[in-house]
Amino acid sequence: MDQHRSRSPNASSHHHYSPNRRGGDHRRRNHCDDAQFRRTNHHLYQTRATPEQTPSRPQTLSTRREVYERDFPLYKQPVEVGCFSLDSQRRFFNDSRQMRYYVEPDRSPNFDLRDGYKERYVKRNENVKEKLDHILRWIVANRSKLKSKLTTNPSCPLDFDFVTWRGHLTKLLTTPYETREGWLLAVTRFNGTLYISEVETEAARRERENRPERNQEMMYWGYKFEQYMCADNTNSEPDPSGVVNTNEAFCTVVQTRLTDHRLLFSGEVDCRDKDPGAPPPPACYVELKTSAEICTPKQHSNFHRFKLLKWWAQSFLPGVPRVVAGFRDHDGTVVSVETFQISKISQLIKNEYNCWKPTVCMNFCCDFLSFVKREATEDNPSVVYLFSWEPHKDVTYSVHRDSQYSFLPDWYIREITSSQE
Repeated sequence: MDQHRSRSPNASSHHHYSPNRRGGDHRRRNHCDDAQFRRTNHHLYQTRATPEQTPSRPQTLSTRREVYERDFPLYKQPVEVGCFSLDSQRRFFNDSRQMRYYVEPDRSPNFDLRDGYKERYVKRNENVKEKLDHILRWIVANRSKLKSKLTTNPSCPLDFDFVTWRGHLTKLLTTPYETREGWLLAVTRFNGTLYISEVETEAARRERENRPERNQEMMYWGYKFEQYMCADNTNSEPDPSGVVNTNEAFCTVVQTRLTDHRLLFSGEVDCRDKDPGAPPPPACYVELKTSAEICTPKQHSNFHRFKLLKWWAQSFLPGVPRVVAGFRDHDGTVVSVETFQISKISQLIKNEYNCWKPTVCMNFCCDFLSFVKREATEDNPSVVYLFSWEPHKDVTYSVHRDSQYSFLPDWYIREITSSQE
């Protein structure tokens, strides 16, 4: 599980991980085009900065799709380097105790997703902002495992350019096609590594605090579907009579590379294949989703254009090969279950008019990371570069020192600093 694949300095020897195939020797561009770094005057720079920090002319990043329609970038096959669990009280454990196992359902299962909503539902406190804390705990607990990754540069103890959550990268992949929700991403450079942590926007906070009851119940339906589909061990069956507790989670930690960006990120995993002959993680993992049943051509088109984009982005990044979807009726009963292979989704959508393109998603993500590297230059855990985006606009950023946006905890800074001594 924790073995690293050898790294070669030659780009041609890297595994290419594309929407249509894993691995292969198709040579692709492994650089990011700088043409889309458009110099404008809407960059907000909100701190007294040193001369080397302040660009002579402020920069923004375009999100126009046509800018990113070029060759699919090199994306190395993701490799799991570890995992961790969060228990019913959201406590961190450096192990796989929360792993669950996928159990194949009937084709027409008639799962009642409403069952237990009122009396067997423990919901995580959404007011608690965990930032990157769980990933940072994993890094501290696994420093010996990461020793082989340490660089000869003493000021850069982690051999990664970026540390973040998978969900933050998913937002980047879908940005060129997002028309409703903006985002805020806080970035801090510490000991040569860039840490990316999401900040809740005011619009998202208002939506969360005023979420209709129907929407809250539908969020429960997704968790309930997992309960119908997952067993606690390889010899047991799912137990839908139990409590749904959204504090609990099993998370994979993967390393990969997007062109010249070395990434370490973590994401929650729903379950794994219980077949003893299944491939090692992450290829044995299964993502579970629910969606409204498709009854009309318009619904079919919207499913391809919007839902499959987010499903593909979320699973492609960590190398999860399949999504199992439960299609539900208006009353929350699952009427059918279908499996989507991530490697085939790009073929599913290719005839859809004005649909999303995987290459645009990945190239934008790559160029955003290049943009961050270029702009977030001050190595200081108390300095935050706050990258901001709203639909139909460019990405901008502001700089904040000793502010509410700081997110690297003191205990992590001390641990990493002491490990260098």
